[in-house]
Amino acid sequence: MVLFTALLINTAIALATASLYWDGRVPQTMTESDLDSSIGPYLTVVKGSEDASHYTTLLGTDSTPTPLWSSVVSEQVVSLTITNSSIFVPGGSTPQNGFRRTDLIAQGNGSNSALDAIMEVGVSKFYFSVQENEHLPLNYSHEYQIVFIEPSDGTHVFELQSGTPFSNPTTELAADAKFLKVRDHALNLLFKTPFTAGQWHNFAVQVDWKNLTLQVFYSTGGAELVAVTSVAPNPTAAIGSAGQGDFHAALLKLPLVDPSEPATEQNDVAHYGIQEGTTEGLFYSGLFVEQVLV
Repeated sequence: MVLFTALLINTAIALATASLYWDGRVPQTMTESDLDSSIGPYLTVVKGSEDASHYTTLLGTDSTPTPLWSSVVSEQVVSLTITNSSIFVPGGSTPQNGFRRTDLIAQGNGSNSALDAIMEVGVSKFYFSVQENEHLPLNYSHEYQIVFIEPSDGTHVFELQSGTPFSNPTTELAADAKFLKVRDHALNLLFKTPFTAGQWHNFAVQVDWKNLTLQVFYSTGGAELVAVTSVAPNPTAAIGSAGQGDFHAALLKLPLVDPSEPATEQNDVAHYGIQEGTTEGLFYSGLFVEQVLV
């Protein structure tokens, strides 16, 4: 069965060029000036007050990306960081003082929404790899949202999460805080694995947009991806354009509850709560989306 699964995956990889919707594996020719101007595969406006390249660094040949795709493409590792200035101000709206965040949003030909409409139909597969930045560690008493698809209602079709889930009142550090966790639209846990240091954690999440299902694939290092869940229902997600949304690779840190704030504000995680203001980071690689022919 494992051999059969690997054969299917190898076949899918061989066809990846023909069925590729979007490729976020950053080429060696891409520069941080491109990031500042949102030129290339990413829209970079969701960040703090500094230029995008203040929070997002392209590591060139100084860092090794996931070896999973090294025979297919030469890419740069992307370093995402957050600082105390990582407060996003949506256009004409209130600053998100509760969050610290840096997001890269998939775009094609300069448009994220047009890309969403193309790649979020039928069955599509979202690939991504993450690695811990041991020099800029996360604070696992907080919740972190790392990769997700976000429709306009602010929910997530699926998400890769780490840390201790936000709660009011704040709870103790979760036993599985230093795990990577894939959750569905309703935040049910589909899969989790220890976020071990010094290695790439590779994921793919297959989304069936019509039948509202998810399936998770996972590996480490250069090992082939294997299915770690069966096809699971995702019934609370919306069908059609209402369920489509931007594909984010992000370092989004939720706050802890500030008991000194009014109770009416304590669950408003985007605008209130406690943040320590530390600089934290993660590494990203192997981001792309392909069509699954069924």
